[in-house]
Amino acid sequence: MSRSPTIPPLLTLQDIHLTLGGKPLLAGAGLSMGPRGRLGLVGRNGSGKSTLLKIAAGLLAPDSGSVFVHPGASVRYLPQEPDFSGFDTALAYVEAGLGPTDDPWRAQSLLNDLGLSGHEDPAQLSGGEARRVALARVLGPRPDVLLLDEPTNHLDLPAIEWLENELVGLRSALVVISHDRRFLERLSSVTLWLDQGRTRQLDQGFAAFEAWRDAVLEEEERDRHKLDRRIVMEEDWLRYGVTGRRKRNQGRLERLQGLREVRRTALRALGGVKLEANQGRVSGKLVIEAEKISKSWGDTLVVRDVSLRIERGDRVGLVGANGAGKTTLVNLLTGKLPPDSGIVRLGAGLQMATLDQKRTSLDPQTSLKDYLTGGGSDFIEINGEKRHFAGYMRDFLFLPEQAGTPVSRLSGGERNRLTLARALALPSNLLVLDEPTNDLDLETLDLLQEWLASYPGTILLVSHDRDFLDRVATSVIFAEGNGRFIEYAGGYTDMLAQRGSGIEAAAPPPARQATGKAVPAPRVTPPAAKRKLSFNERHALQNLPARMAELEAEKERLNKLLADPDLYHRDKKRFDAANAALATADAALAEAEERWLELEIAREQGA
Repeated sequence: MSRSPTIPPLLTLQDIHLTLGGKPLLAGAGLSMGPRGRLGLVGRNGSGKSTLLKIAAGLLAPDSGSVFVHPGASVRYLPQEPDFSGFDTALAYVEAGLGPTDDPWRAQSLLNDLGLSGHEDPAQLSGGEARRVALARVLGPRPDVLLLDEPTNHLDLPAIEWLENELVGLRSALVVISHDRRFLERLSSVTLWLDQGRTRQLDQGFAAFEAWRDAVLEEEERDRHKLDRRIVMEEDWLRYGVTGRRKRNQGRLERLQGLREVRRTALRALGGVKLEANQGRVSGKLVIEAEKISKSWGDTLVVRDVSLRIERGDRVGLVGANGAGKTTLVNLLTGKLPPDSGIVRLGAGLQMATLDQKRTSLDPQTSLKDYLTGGGSDFIEINGEKRHFAGYMRDFLFLPEQAGTPVSRLSGGERNRLTLARALALPSNLLVLDEPTNDLDLETLDLLQEWLASYPGTILLVSHDRDFLDRVATSVIFAEGNGRFIEYAGGYTDMLAQRGSGIEAAAPPPARQATGKAVPAPRVTPPAAKRKLSFNERHALQNLPARMAELEAEKERLNKLLADPDLYHRDKKRFDAANAALATADAALAEAEERWLELEIAREQGA
């Protein structure tokens, strides 16, 4: 029986070692990509993900290890900060990335799809525009291997969803670094975890990664405990064993030294950010009320006749295209800008803390310590208790020796953690967060989401992170364009269901209750005339609740199975199968619930 030939990888990195600034960053990392592979590269901020991608792109040489690119394979790399020097227009920059056999019209087509003309001056581009131009350059050639470092940074939601669809249809192999869960879940079929210099691979997409990672860490913690017990036993023998036996058994002594070395060099999970907010006094029930407010910049109407009521405990998300007026609306609602017409009322006792998108409160020359404390003190007061700044720094993963580091020398993720630390140190009952997820790693995002969910005050949130909005927001205000803003109950996914399709689709404003909250609208556009459910639809409506109950029970059974701390070590295949089955049950339950909602609405409309 003949065997099919093995397809060689397009890109392989093996046993990569690299030391930067005297500190080992990569210690045996590896990566392998076959044709049309889809790999999500994940890890903590500062773990070396971008460095590994630069080595794969040939921009950085490792201290040791091998890098192989298949002869004839084309590779394109999207950096976090593209260099536009030497180019007069955006189109010229994109065209420079095309090969001699590539279609020159594709450059212009991609720029148009991304909302650009190509005549833009690269030196005058905003962050979002620069990211779009850089994406057009790497997508234009349709390379064999595409290396993307945080491709969704600075993109608005329409652009993110366009990019997802473009990449899904692309034949290129992908390596993606991203903090956007939805993006990773849709695009990855393999997940590579970079942790303390080493890589570990899960042959499943990102949806299964976090449960797998937690199981791996629990197993390693158990192994460390076993190792510690063995060391204690050997040390006890060394101290109290018969003297003659101790002298003769040098092999046992050497084994003890070996165990100590294993423990010393064992990889341990890094600590996590500890979020603790300086809670202010309780605000009044009414936090913000706006009546028919409008605002124009020159001849452009940015906000038109917006009426809202935000009450204590609400978590309101704002989404929409860049330039649609989200930041202007936030400034109007918080009293930073006066409306041209209409009235804004702020509730009693408000204490507001703000995290702005551009992090304008960060003075590049200010030290980390002075920024946190305000200067002239070693202490920060949190909920009536003084804390030394060094301890508070450690909660946000800063080392004591970084106290005097100027802000200009911090990475993007470090700057975001620093502004979060400062915002949470201020007494507040109203948090205004503009793109708080930028440059945060997934573990910090998890903690931030959990903390915001339990924050006793009110939150006004601008974000393009769909998963973050689903987990945090109790309602979403969508910028429809032309100054119109409509509020939908629930998170981002709920908003899509109420709109009837993607965020580009127009939808009539939903009816509003006296509280100012949107009444959920049907997921599909209502027909002009009433109709009765068909026999099959009535049958489905009757049986779907039982099906949903079955799927809930199946999810509960699988979660209990995966909660077994020994399962991964005892039976990895069963662990992986249970993970896959849980993902399948999740998807089936979501589909059943959505179908039931459609049919129930149709039944009510036809009654």
